[in-house]
Amino acid sequence: MKRSIAQFVMILLLACPLAAFATEEYARQTGRACSACHVDPSGGGELTREGTTFAATLTATPQKPALSATARWFRFAVGYLHLITAFLWFGTILYVHLVLKPAYASGGLPRGEVLVGVVSMVVMGVTGIILTRFRVGSPELLLQSRFGILLLIKIGLYLVMVTSAAFVVTVIGPRLKKKRSNSSPLIVSGDMSVEELAVCDGTEGRPALIAFQGTIYDASASRLWKQGKHMGRHQAGGDLTEALAQAPHGADLVTALPAVGHLVAGIKRPAPLHERVFYFMAYMNLTIVFLIVLILALWRWW
Repeated sequence: MKRSIAQFVMILLLACPLAAFATEEYARQTGRACSACHVDPSGGGELTREGTTFAATLTATPQKPALSATARWFRFAVGYLHLITAFLWFGTILYVHLVLKPAYASGGLPRGEVLVGVVSMVVMGVTGIILTRFRVGSPELLLQSRFGILLLIKIGLYLVMVTSAAFVVTVIGPRLKKKRSNSSPLIVSGDMSVEELAVCDGTEGRPALIAFQGTIYDASASRLWKQGKHMGRHQAGGDLTEALAQAPHGADLVTALPAVGHLVAGIKRPAPLHERVFYFMAYMNLTIVFLIVLILALWRWW
C-alpha cells in the first residue's frame, strides 16, 4: 500500500527545472542545504571544502550511474519546454488578472485562454513527471529534505490549480455563457442602472430600451428602432435626454412608448453564486502563482 502511494506521488511530481541539489546521501544524513557542499547555493557544480571531504567518504559507496549524452540532451529539452510552458501559462494568468481583470471573462470564458490553460497544464504535468524522475532518486527524499518538502507543497498547489480549472471550465464556464446569452430577458423592466440599461441595446434579440428624463421606455416594437437604432444615429441602451432636445420631433414620440421603469444610480444587484465562485477561483489561482514563484525563489536563493 505504501509503495502504491509513493508511486502515485511520484507520478504527480511537477518540479520546475532547477540546478542539481545536494547529494541525496548527504541530505539524508545531515538535512543541510545545498550550499553546505556546493559553491552555488542552488547546488551542482564546484564543491566547497566540506563537500569535497564528504564526497571522498562516498568513494566506496555505489554511486548512481552518470547520464549518457542522449539522456542529458533529453533532460535539457524537457526542462526547456517546462520553462517555456511555465512562462506562457503564468504570464497569461498575470496578464488576465492584473491587466484585463477577471470581469472581462464573466460573460463566458474566452476560448484562447481556455486552450492555453489546458495545454499548459498537460505539458507542465508530463514534463514535470519526467524531470522529477531525473531529480528524485527515492520517494523518501520528499519528506527527508527541504527540497522534497517544498516540492510536495508545489505539487499540492499545482493540483489545486488543475482541480479549480477543471471545475471552472466544465461547470462555471457554461453557466457564465448561459448568463450572457440570457441576460436580456432578465432585464426588461423595473428600475435599472446605466450599466443594466446598456445591455438592452436592441441587438441579438435583446430589447431596445431608452431612457428619457429618468424614465425608461421600451422601443422594441417601434419600426423606428429596428435593430436598436434610430435614424442610423441613436443606439438603444442609453439615456437620450440630451439628444432628444436637438431632435426635429418632440418628446411625445418617446413618451408614447411603453414605460417600463426608471433610470437610477447606484443599483447593486448581488452576483449569482457561480459568478462569485468564478471570481474567487480566479484570484485564488493568481495567489497560487505567486506562491509557486516564492518556492522557486526559496529553492534558488534561500
